[in-house]
Amino acid sequence: MNAVSSRLRQRGFSVSEFVEDDPSLPAALENSGACISMARSPQALRQLEVLESSGMTVLNTPASVRLCCHRSLLLASLQKAGVPLASADWSDGGFWVKRGDASAQSAADVQFAADSVEVERLTAALHQRGISDVVVSPHISGDLVKFYGVEGTGFFRTCYPGDDGDTKFGDEQVNGRPCHYDYDAALLEREARRAAQVAGVQVFGGDAVIRKDGTFCMIDLNDWPSFSRCRESATEAIAARFIQIMEQK
Repeated sequence: MNAVSSRLRQRGFSVSEFVEDDPSLPAALENSGACISMARSPQALRQLEVLESSGMTVLNTPASVRLCCHRSLLLASLQKAGVPLASADWSDGGFWVKRGDASAQSAADVQFAADSVEVERLTAALHQRGISDVVVSPHISGDLVKFYGVEGTGFFRTCYPGDDGDTKFGDEQVNGRPCHYDYDAALLEREARRAAQVAGVQVFGGDAVIRKDGTFCMIDLNDWPSFSRCRESATEAIAARFIQIMEQK
């Protein structure tokens, strides 16, 4: 976000920065033409929706962020649209137990379960934390691939986090070192972009698993990921997308 702000200033835009829990946020943005947001808190999303309804452009939109953060609703939307998701037919054992009401905020929010007994234990642990919306997905063996994209641009990147071990919670280790199976990269990009369009998110990332035969499935979609392995090129793409949107207003 800081890099995008800097890039836009270089191109002549007046940019102010706020944290999402800033109580002055609504008043400060009233006279702004647009907002680029990484906010996820319910309060900030509600405030941004009010401003959006009055004509402000918000990237990503509050509705798209809310859907991406609500895993169970997101998966239902992607499944309805025919986006390839993890299927029990593809699983050779194990499950992922995830909170369905929000994006993962700690390692306890997404955990691997070796069997149904472990699924029940992890589900009960989430319930004890007050999380009633729980998603259980089959584990799919294969190469875990992370993807990053920006709608309306040619920007799309993939990487194998298992190659360098740089992961958020270490869950990628369950799939092990990648074998770099051959797959249709253009098809993965099309499906990832289609998933982003279903969710309505323009700055996006996610995860897919590539199986030995080259088939793949999506296992996650996120609003505004870290872009840690492609930050410079992502910065340019996000700034370019924002300018496109402003020019179309």
